[in-house]
Amino acid sequence: MERREFLTQTALATAGFSLSNELSGLATAHANTPITTQSDRANQGKRFRPQTLSGFGGVALGNGFQANPDMECLQSMEAAWQAGVRYFDTSPWYGLGISERRMGLFLKDKPREAYTLSTKIGRILKPYEGFKLEGGGIWKGKLNFAYQYDYSAEGVRKSVEDSLQRLGISSLDIVFIHDLSPDNGDMKENWITYFDQAAKGAMPELSKMREEGLIKGWGFGVNTIEPILKAVEVADPDIFLSACQYSLIKHEDDLNKVFPKVAEKGQSIVVGAPLCAGFLAGKDRYLYDGTFPDGVKEKLSAIKKVAANHQVDLRTAALQFAAAPDVVSAVIPGAHTVQQAQENAASFTVQIPVGFWEELKQENLIAANAPVPGN
Repeated sequence: MERREFLTQTALATAGFSLSNELSGLATAHANTPITTQSDRANQGKRFRPQTLSGFGGVALGNGFQANPDMECLQSMEAAWQAGVRYFDTSPWYGLGISERRMGLFLKDKPREAYTLSTKIGRILKPYEGFKLEGGGIWKGKLNFAYQYDYSAEGVRKSVEDSLQRLGISSLDIVFIHDLSPDNGDMKENWITYFDQAAKGAMPELSKMREEGLIKGWGFGVNTIEPILKAVEVADPDIFLSACQYSLIKHEDDLNKVFPKVAEKGQSIVVGAPLCAGFLAGKDRYLYDGTFPDGVKEKLSAIKKVAANHQVDLRTAALQFAAAPDVVSAVIPGAHTVQQAQENAASFTVQIPVGFWEELKQENLIAANAPVPGN
């Protein structure tokens, strides 16, 4: 199939909206210097990896947890760019199109070869004025689209085309099959049925798109380990976005079950929710369902004590811990303010005392076999 001609500008991007004056004051000493390239990673060259280990997740750009102003979101992206971040991840699901539109508005004028961009497939958006999610959901503000699941080959092509039009960008680097997982409240025990559809449709179609040069890699973006392990057995993915599974609070399943399988294939992991949706950065929430699992607050308190002993910033430690395994190709904390973006990026450049990691292991707060910075 010949490459299709996609739209390269969104309505928002062509509205004459200029960011130059508002964003001009954000340059830092790190401007245009990518943070932690992939040259020292064991699997480099076998499969496509993002340009920088430090990435930018697009949940907050989609009004996750609270409605965030357009300009604030765009300024946060500029701050990340000036700090050297060159990997950006989004999804149609994030704000039902809002995150993609905002991210595309920022990236449309950047050299396309200068950054890595990933988005997701699985939900096709449908116009729906004032759409309300059942149970409220995490997306705040006004929603103008509903969604339907589609993991077919045709659904992949349509979803990618729709995303490119919302982004106003001519190409994607990575496509993740999104939320095809037993924790998805829309699916629950029926996730296997959707997985079978994807195995016959989305997965071979994404491999075909990779062969055509439309994308550079694909995988799953999920919050549990089961879909990743299953996909490794039945298809030929390149990279997985494993969210909620590798953090200072919870990491054993990814570490012992997923990472070895992925490493065998020369694939890699993007760590999503490395701060547990803000829990490790001072927010009074843990991940996305509004509950605090037993023991997590007590574990956080114990980790904070160790951090205080060594004068270590907890957010910095959490991001560096998530980035330490060789199989990890990127870590994507979210941000919607300049300060958050700058602090997240700076965390990848700080030296943490070896004694901090040693005490965490001595206190059984992280797994004895967990890689740590400097190992």
